[in-house]
Amino acid sequence: MSAATAERVRIPSEIWILVGASFVIAVGFGLVSPVLPGFARSFDVGATAATVVVSAFAFCRLIFAPAGGALVQRLGERPVYLTGLLVVAVSSVATGFAQTYWQLLVFRGLGGLGSTMFTISAIALVVRLAPPTIRGRVSSLWGSSFIIGSMVGPVIGGLLAGWGMRLPFFVYAVALVLAALVVAVGLGGARLRPPPEDAGRPSLTVREALGDRAYRAALACGVANGWANLGVRMAVIPLLAAAVLDQPWVAGATLTTAALGTAITLQITGRLADRIGRRPLIIAGMLTSGLSLGVLGLSLLPGLDVTASLAVLLGLSFVSGVGAGFVNPAQQAALADIVGQERKGGTVLSTYQMATDVGVIVGPVLIGAVVDLVGFGAALAVTGVVSVLGALVWLGAPETLGRSVHASPGPGSP
Repeated sequence: MSAATAERVRIPSEIWILVGASFVIAVGFGLVSPVLPGFARSFDVGATAATVVVSAFAFCRLIFAPAGGALVQRLGERPVYLTGLLVVAVSSVATGFAQTYWQLLVFRGLGGLGSTMFTISAIALVVRLAPPTIRGRVSSLWGSSFIIGSMVGPVIGGLLAGWGMRLPFFVYAVALVLAALVVAVGLGGARLRPPPEDAGRPSLTVREALGDRAYRAALACGVANGWANLGVRMAVIPLLAAAVLDQPWVAGATLTTAALGTAITLQITGRLADRIGRRPLIIAGMLTSGLSLGVLGLSLLPGLDVTASLAVLLGLSFVSGVGAGFVNPAQQAALADIVGQERKGGTVLSTYQMATDVGVIVGPVLIGAVVDLVGFGAALAVTGVVSVLGALVWLGAPETLGRSVHASPGPGSP
Protein backbone atom coordinates (compact mmCIF):
# COMPACT_ATOMS: atom_id res chain seq x y z
CA MET A 1 0.00 0.00 0.00
CA SER A 2 1.33 3.44 -0.94
CA ALA A 3 2.00 6.21 1.58
CA ALA A 4 -0.90 8.21 0.12
CA THR A 5 -3.27 5.26 0.54
CA ALA A 6 -2.06 4.70 4.10
CA GLU A 7 -2.80 8.32 4.93
CA ARG A 8 -6.42 7.73 3.82
CA VAL A 9 -6.86 4.85 6.26
CA ARG A 10 -9.02 6.14 9.07
CA ILE A 11 -8.11 5.67 12.69
CA PRO A 12 -10.76 3.36 14.22
CA SER A 13 -13.14 4.84 16.76
CA GLU A 14 -11.89 2.31 19.33
CA ILE A 15 -8.43 3.83 19.09
CA TRP A 16 -9.82 7.29 19.74
CA ILE A 17 -11.53 5.91 22.84
CA LEU A 18 -8.21 4.53 24.10
CA VAL A 19 -6.46 7.80 23.27
CA GLY A 20 -9.07 9.75 25.23
CA ALA A 21 -8.79 7.36 28.15
CA SER A 22 -4.99 7.61 28.19
CA PHE A 23 -5.27 11.40 28.25
CA VAL A 24 -7.62 11.28 31.25
CA ILE A 25 -5.33 8.79 33.02
CA ALA A 26 -2.28 10.98 32.39
CA VAL A 27 -4.10 14.08 33.63
CA GLY A 28 -5.16 12.20 36.75
CA PHE A 29 -1.65 10.94 37.43
CA GLY A 30 -0.42 14.49 36.97
CA LEU A 31 -2.98 15.72 39.51
CA VAL A 32 -1.35 13.77 42.33
CA SER A 33 2.31 13.84 41.27
CA PRO A 34 3.10 17.38 42.49
CA VAL A 35 1.32 16.94 45.84
CA LEU A 36 2.24 13.36 46.78
CA PRO A 37 5.71 14.09 48.23
CA GLY A 38 4.36 17.06 50.19
CA PHE A 39 1.38 15.01 51.38
CA ALA A 40 3.79 12.35 52.65
CA ARG A 41 5.84 14.96 54.51
CA SER A 42 2.67 16.24 56.19
CA PHE A 43 2.91 13.09 58.34
CA ASP A 44 6.16 14.46 59.85
CA VAL A 45 8.55 12.30 57.85
CA GLY A 46 11.76 13.26 56.06
CA ALA A 47 12.55 13.49 52.38
CA THR A 48 13.67 9.86 52.25
CA ALA A 49 10.33 8.59 53.56
CA ALA A 50 8.47 10.94 51.23
CA THR A 51 10.27 9.57 48.18
CA VAL A 52 9.66 5.98 49.32
CA VAL A 53 5.94 6.60 48.77
CA VAL A 54 6.64 7.43 45.12
CA SER A 55 8.94 4.43 44.73
CA ALA A 56 6.38 2.08 46.32
CA PHE A 57 4.06 2.59 43.35
CA ALA A 58 6.84 1.69 40.91
CA PHE A 59 7.97 -1.25 43.07
CA CYS A 60 4.51 -2.84 43.08
CA ARG A 61 4.25 -2.27 39.34
CA LEU A 62 7.61 -3.97 38.86
CA ILE A 63 6.88 -7.10 40.89
CA PHE A 64 3.39 -7.51 39.44
CA ALA A 65 4.44 -7.15 35.77
CA PRO A 66 4.81 -10.91 35.07
CA ALA A 67 1.41 -11.66 36.63
CA GLY A 68 -0.17 -8.78 34.72
CA GLY A 69 1.01 -10.21 31.43
CA ALA A 70 -0.36 -13.63 32.35
CA LEU A 71 -3.74 -12.13 33.24
CA VAL A 72 -3.97 -10.39 29.87
CA GLN A 73 -3.19 -13.64 28.06
CA ARG A 74 -5.72 -15.62 30.10
CA LEU A 75 -8.62 -13.16 30.46
CA GLY A 76 -8.22 -10.79 27.52
CA GLU A 77 -7.14 -7.15 27.37
CA ARG A 78 -10.44 -5.37 27.98
CA PRO A 79 -11.43 -6.91 31.36
CA VAL A 80 -7.89 -6.57 32.69
CA TYR A 81 -7.74 -2.95 31.47
CA LEU A 82 -11.02 -2.06 33.20
CA THR A 83 -10.09 -3.90 36.40
CA GLY A 84 -6.74 -2.11 36.50
CA LEU A 85 -8.40 1.30 36.22
CA LEU A 86 -10.80 0.49 39.04
CA VAL A 87 -8.00 -0.87 41.26
CA VAL A 88 -6.09 2.41 40.89
CA ALA A 89 -9.30 4.38 41.53
CA VAL A 90 -9.91 2.53 44.80
CA SER A 91 -6.25 2.96 45.73
CA SER A 92 -6.49 6.69 45.06
CA VAL A 93 -9.56 7.10 47.27
CA ALA A 94 -7.91 5.14 50.07
CA THR A 95 -4.76 7.25 49.70
CA GLY A 96 -6.83 10.41 50.04
CA PHE A 97 -8.29 9.09 53.32
CA ALA A 98 -4.91 7.95 54.72
CA GLN A 99 -4.44 8.98 58.34
CA THR A 100 -0.86 7.79 58.84
CA TYR A 101 2.27 7.59 56.76
CA TRP A 102 2.14 3.79 56.69
CA GLN A 103 -1.45 3.81 55.43
CA LEU A 104 -0.38 6.23 52.71
CA LEU A 105 2.54 3.97 51.74
CA VAL A 106 0.39 0.82 51.49
CA PHE A 107 -2.58 2.40 49.73
CA ARG A 108 -0.43 4.19 47.16
CA GLY A 109 1.71 1.12 46.57
CA LEU A 110 -1.33 -1.05 45.84
CA GLY A 111 -2.19 1.32 43.01
CA GLY A 112 0.91 0.05 41.22
CA LEU A 113 -0.81 -3.33 40.77
CA GLY A 114 -3.66 -1.72 38.87
CA SER A 115 -1.25 0.45 36.91
CA THR A 116 0.51 -2.65 35.60
CA MET A 117 -2.80 -4.18 34.57
CA PHE A 118 -4.09 -1.28 32.52
CA THR A 119 -0.70 -0.35 31.06
CA ILE A 120 -0.01 -3.83 29.64
CA SER A 121 -3.61 -4.13 28.45
CA ALA A 122 -3.61 -0.72 26.78
CA ILE A 123 -0.44 -1.46 24.80
CA ALA A 124 -1.89 -4.79 23.64
CA LEU A 125 -5.18 -3.15 22.65
CA VAL A 126 -3.48 -0.42 20.64
CA VAL A 127 -1.36 -2.96 18.78
CA ARG A 128 -4.39 -5.14 18.08
CA LEU A 129 -6.86 -2.46 17.00
CA ALA A 130 -4.53 -0.28 14.94
CA PRO A 131 -4.62 -0.99 11.17
CA PRO A 132 -1.16 -2.35 10.22
CA THR A 133 -0.53 0.40 7.66
CA ILE A 134 -0.92 3.22 10.23
CA ARG A 135 0.46 1.62 13.40
CA GLY A 136 3.18 4.25 13.64
CA ARG A 137 0.66 7.06 13.35
CA VAL A 138 -1.58 5.47 15.97
CA SER A 139 1.31 4.83 18.37
CA SER A 140 2.41 8.46 18.04
CA LEU A 141 -1.13 9.70 18.71
CA TRP A 142 -1.51 7.46 21.74
CA GLY A 143 1.89 8.43 23.14
CA SER A 144 1.23 12.14 22.62
CA SER A 145 -1.95 11.90 24.67
CA PHE A 146 0.17 10.90 27.69
CA ILE A 147 2.54 13.82 27.16
CA ILE A 148 -0.26 16.37 26.84
CA GLY A 149 -2.05 14.91 29.83
CA SER A 150 1.13 15.00 31.90
CA MET A 151 1.45 18.71 31.08
CA VAL A 152 -2.13 19.57 32.04
CA GLY A 153 -2.39 17.41 35.16
CA PRO A 154 0.27 19.00 37.40
CA VAL A 155 -1.13 22.49 36.83
CA ILE A 156 -4.63 21.39 37.85
CA GLY A 157 -3.24 19.33 40.71
CA GLY A 158 -1.27 22.28 42.04
CA LEU A 159 -4.39 24.45 41.97
CA LEU A 160 -6.58 21.78 43.59
CA ALA A 161 -4.02 21.38 46.36
CA GLY A 162 -4.90 24.92 47.42
CA TRP A 163 -8.14 23.42 48.79
CA GLY A 164 -6.27 20.60 50.50
CA MET A 165 -3.68 17.97 49.57
CA ARG A 166 -6.25 15.18 49.73
CA LEU A 167 -8.56 16.59 47.06
CA PRO A 168 -6.42 15.66 43.98
CA PHE A 169 -6.57 11.98 44.96
CA PHE A 170 -10.38 12.01 45.01
CA VAL A 171 -10.58 13.85 41.69
CA TYR A 172 -8.12 11.33 40.20
CA ALA A 173 -10.36 8.46 41.32
CA VAL A 174 -13.41 10.04 39.69
CA ALA A 175 -11.47 10.55 36.44
CA LEU A 176 -10.41 6.89 36.42
CA VAL A 177 -13.98 5.68 36.93
CA LEU A 178 -15.17 7.89 34.07
CA ALA A 179 -12.39 6.54 31.83
CA ALA A 180 -13.38 2.98 32.73
CA LEU A 181 -17.03 3.66 31.85
CA VAL A 182 -16.11 5.15 28.49
CA VAL A 183 -13.85 2.22 27.61
CA ALA A 184 -16.40 -0.35 28.84
CA VAL A 185 -19.12 1.11 26.60
CA GLY A 186 -16.92 2.05 23.65
CA LEU A 187 -15.11 -1.27 23.32
CA GLY A 188 -18.15 -3.47 23.92
CA GLY A 189 -17.92 -6.90 25.47
CA ALA A 190 -15.23 -8.45 23.29
CA ARG A 191 -12.52 -10.33 25.18
CA LEU A 192 -10.02 -9.55 22.43
CA ARG A 193 -7.82 -12.57 23.03
CA PRO A 194 -4.41 -12.45 21.33
CA PRO A 195 -4.36 -14.28 17.97
CA PRO A 196 -1.68 -16.96 17.48
CA GLU A 197 -0.61 -15.38 14.18
CA ASP A 198 3.06 -15.10 15.06
CA ALA A 199 3.42 -18.17 17.24
CA GLY A 200 5.94 -19.68 14.84
CA ARG A 201 8.43 -16.82 15.05
CA PRO A 202 11.56 -17.54 17.09
CA SER A 203 12.20 -15.52 20.21
CA LEU A 204 15.23 -13.41 21.01
CA THR A 205 16.22 -14.44 24.52
CA VAL A 206 17.58 -12.09 27.14
CA ARG A 207 20.78 -14.16 27.27
CA GLU A 208 21.33 -13.65 23.54
CA ALA A 209 20.53 -9.96 23.76
CA LEU A 210 22.99 -9.45 26.60
CA GLY A 211 25.73 -10.43 24.18
CA ASP A 212 25.01 -7.21 22.29
CA ARG A 213 26.84 -4.14 23.61
CA ALA A 214 24.02 -1.91 22.42
CA TYR A 215 21.49 -3.82 24.52
CA ARG A 216 23.74 -3.70 27.57
CA ALA A 217 24.09 0.05 27.04
CA ALA A 218 20.32 0.39 26.70
CA LEU A 219 19.79 -1.43 30.01
CA ALA A 220 22.32 0.72 31.87
CA CYS A 221 20.95 3.88 30.29
CA GLY A 222 17.42 2.74 31.15
CA VAL A 223 18.35 2.58 34.83
CA ALA A 224 19.90 6.06 34.66
CA ASN A 225 16.97 7.51 32.72
CA GLY A 226 14.45 5.98 35.13
CA TRP A 227 16.47 7.27 38.07
CA ALA A 228 16.70 10.86 36.84
CA ASN A 229 13.94 11.68 34.38
CA LEU A 230 11.20 9.54 35.93
CA GLY A 231 12.03 8.89 39.57
CA VAL A 232 13.88 11.93 40.91
CA ARG A 233 11.89 14.31 38.70
CA MET A 234 8.57 13.12 40.13
CA ALA A 235 9.65 12.53 43.74
CA VAL A 236 12.40 15.02 44.61
CA ILE A 237 11.84 18.00 42.30
CA PRO A 238 8.42 18.78 43.88
CA LEU A 239 10.18 18.92 47.27
CA LEU A 240 12.78 21.28 45.80
CA ALA A 241 10.00 23.44 44.36
CA ALA A 242 8.39 23.67 47.80
CA ALA A 243 11.76 24.72 49.26
CA VAL A 244 12.01 27.51 46.66
CA LEU A 245 8.45 28.75 47.29
CA ASP A 246 6.05 26.90 49.55
CA GLN A 247 2.98 27.32 47.36
CA PRO A 248 1.07 24.34 45.92
CA TRP A 249 1.13 25.63 42.34
CA VAL A 250 4.94 25.81 42.17
CA ALA A 251 5.49 22.03 42.11
CA GLY A 252 2.84 21.62 39.42
CA ALA A 253 4.30 24.40 37.30
CA THR A 254 7.79 22.89 37.60
CA LEU A 255 6.70 19.44 36.42
CA THR A 256 4.60 20.94 33.63
CA THR A 257 7.52 23.05 32.42
CA ALA A 258 9.68 19.92 32.13
CA ALA A 259 6.89 18.09 30.29
CA LEU A 260 6.57 21.06 27.93
CA GLY A 261 10.26 20.81 27.08
CA THR A 262 9.78 17.11 26.31
CA ALA A 263 6.65 17.68 24.23
CA ILE A 264 8.29 20.34 22.07
CA THR A 265 11.41 18.24 21.53
CA LEU A 266 9.46 15.11 20.57
CA GLN A 267 8.16 16.92 17.49
CA ILE A 268 11.59 16.59 15.87
CA THR A 269 13.60 13.89 17.64
CA GLY A 270 11.71 10.90 16.24
CA ARG A 271 12.53 11.86 12.66
CA LEU A 272 16.04 12.94 13.67
CA ALA A 273 16.78 9.53 15.17
CA ASP A 274 15.94 7.93 11.83
CA ARG A 275 18.23 10.37 10.02
CA ILE A 276 21.41 10.64 12.08
CA GLY A 277 21.12 7.59 14.34
CA ARG A 278 19.99 6.62 17.82
CA ARG A 279 23.29 6.80 19.66
CA PRO A 280 24.01 10.55 19.17
CA LEU A 281 20.57 11.52 20.42
CA ILE A 282 20.73 9.28 23.47
CA ILE A 283 24.16 10.63 24.44
CA ALA A 284 23.12 14.25 23.86
CA GLY A 285 19.86 13.79 25.74
CA MET A 286 21.39 12.13 28.80
CA LEU A 287 24.14 14.77 28.96
CA THR A 288 21.56 17.55 28.69
CA SER A 289 19.41 16.01 31.43
CA GLY A 290 22.44 15.34 33.60
CA LEU A 291 23.86 18.85 33.39
CA SER A 292 20.53 20.59 33.91
CA LEU A 293 19.37 18.38 36.79
CA GLY A 294 22.84 18.40 38.33
CA VAL A 295 22.84 22.18 38.81
CA LEU A 296 19.14 22.53 39.67
CA GLY A 297 20.15 23.10 43.27
CA LEU A 298 21.35 26.56 42.19
CA SER A 299 17.73 27.67 42.55
CA LEU A 300 18.34 27.66 46.32
CA LEU A 301 21.43 29.90 46.28
CA PRO A 302 21.23 32.29 49.24
CA GLY A 303 21.79 35.40 47.13
CA LEU A 304 18.76 34.83 44.88
CA ASP A 305 15.38 36.39 45.54
CA VAL A 306 12.21 34.35 45.00
CA THR A 307 11.70 35.56 41.43
CA ALA A 308 15.24 34.64 40.41
CA SER A 309 15.02 31.28 42.18
CA LEU A 310 11.80 30.45 40.33
CA ALA A 311 13.38 31.47 37.03
CA VAL A 312 16.34 29.14 37.62
CA LEU A 313 14.05 26.31 38.75
CA LEU A 314 11.70 26.56 35.78
CA GLY A 315 14.40 27.25 33.21
CA LEU A 316 16.56 24.28 34.17
CA SER A 317 13.48 22.05 34.46
CA PHE A 318 12.57 22.96 30.88
CA VAL A 319 16.08 22.08 29.69
CA SER A 320 15.99 18.74 31.52
CA GLY A 321 12.69 18.00 29.78
CA VAL A 322 14.35 18.73 26.44
CA GLY A 323 17.00 16.14 27.31
CA ALA A 324 14.32 13.55 28.06
CA GLY A 325 12.72 14.32 24.71
CA PHE A 326 15.98 13.39 22.99
CA VAL A 327 16.48 10.16 24.93
CA ASN A 328 13.09 8.47 24.87
CA PRO A 329 12.33 8.04 21.14
CA ALA A 330 15.94 7.21 20.29
CA GLN A 331 16.21 4.61 23.06
CA GLN A 332 12.95 2.96 21.98
CA ALA A 333 14.10 2.92 18.35
CA ALA A 334 17.41 1.34 19.40
CA LEU A 335 15.57 -1.44 21.22
CA ALA A 336 13.47 -2.10 18.11
CA ASP A 337 16.69 -2.27 16.05
CA ILE A 338 18.20 -4.76 18.50
CA VAL A 339 15.19 -7.06 18.48
CA GLY A 340 14.62 -6.82 14.72
CA GLN A 341 11.53 -7.84 12.78
CA GLU A 342 12.06 -11.60 12.52
CA ARG A 343 12.10 -12.41 16.21
CA LYS A 344 9.78 -11.91 19.12
CA GLY A 345 11.41 -9.82 21.81
CA GLY A 346 8.83 -9.65 24.59
CA THR A 347 11.16 -10.77 27.38
CA VAL A 348 13.97 -8.56 26.04
CA LEU A 349 11.71 -5.51 26.05
CA SER A 350 10.16 -6.31 29.44
CA THR A 351 13.64 -6.71 30.91
CA TYR A 352 14.48 -3.23 29.68
CA GLN A 353 11.29 -1.88 31.25
CA MET A 354 12.15 -3.57 34.53
CA ALA A 355 15.62 -1.98 34.40
CA THR A 356 13.96 1.40 34.01
CA ASP A 357 11.65 0.67 36.94
CA VAL A 358 14.66 -0.24 39.09
CA GLY A 359 15.98 3.27 38.47
CA VAL A 360 12.57 4.74 39.29
CA ILE A 361 12.50 2.82 42.57
CA VAL A 362 16.09 3.16 43.78
CA GLY A 363 16.85 6.70 42.58
CA PRO A 364 14.29 8.66 44.62
CA VAL A 365 15.03 6.71 47.81
CA LEU A 366 18.80 7.22 47.66
CA ILE A 367 18.54 10.83 46.52
CA GLY A 368 15.95 11.51 49.21
CA ALA A 369 18.44 10.20 51.77
CA VAL A 370 21.12 12.52 50.41
CA VAL A 371 18.68 15.45 50.67
CA ASP A 372 18.12 14.63 54.34
CA LEU A 373 21.86 14.35 54.98
CA VAL A 374 23.44 17.21 53.01
CA GLY A 375 20.70 19.05 51.11
CA PHE A 376 19.28 19.42 47.61
CA GLY A 377 22.42 20.73 45.95
CA ALA A 378 24.53 17.62 46.55
CA ALA A 379 21.58 15.28 45.95
CA LEU A 380 20.82 16.72 42.52
CA ALA A 381 24.52 16.76 41.66
CA VAL A 382 24.56 12.99 42.27
CA THR A 383 21.56 12.65 39.96
CA GLY A 384 23.42 14.61 37.32
CA VAL A 385 26.38 12.23 37.59
CA VAL A 386 24.08 9.22 37.17
CA SER A 387 22.61 10.76 34.00
CA VAL A 388 26.05 11.47 32.59
CA LEU A 389 27.05 7.85 33.26
CA GLY A 390 23.97 6.82 31.29
CA ALA A 391 25.38 8.77 28.35
CA LEU A 392 28.91 7.41 28.74
CA VAL A 393 27.82 3.76 28.48
CA TRP A 394 26.65 4.48 24.94
CA LEU A 395 30.09 5.79 23.92
CA GLY A 396 31.35 2.21 23.86
CA ALA A 397 28.26 0.80 22.16
CA PRO A 398 27.60 0.51 18.42
CA GLU A 399 25.02 2.50 16.47
CA THR A 400 21.93 0.38 15.81
CA LEU A 401 20.40 2.37 12.95
CA GLY A 402 20.65 0.47 9.68
CA ARG A 403 20.99 -3.00 11.18
CA SER A 404 19.61 -5.68 8.91
CA VAL A 405 16.28 -6.94 10.10
CA HIS A 406 17.62 -10.45 9.46
CA ALA A 407 20.52 -10.00 11.85
CA SER A 408 20.18 -11.08 15.43
CA PRO A 409 22.62 -9.91 18.05
CA GLY A 410 24.81 -12.45 19.69
CA PRO A 411 27.79 -12.63 21.97
CA GLY A 412 30.14 -11.50 19.27
CA SER A 413 28.09 -8.60 17.93
CA PRO A 414 30.06 -5.37 17.55
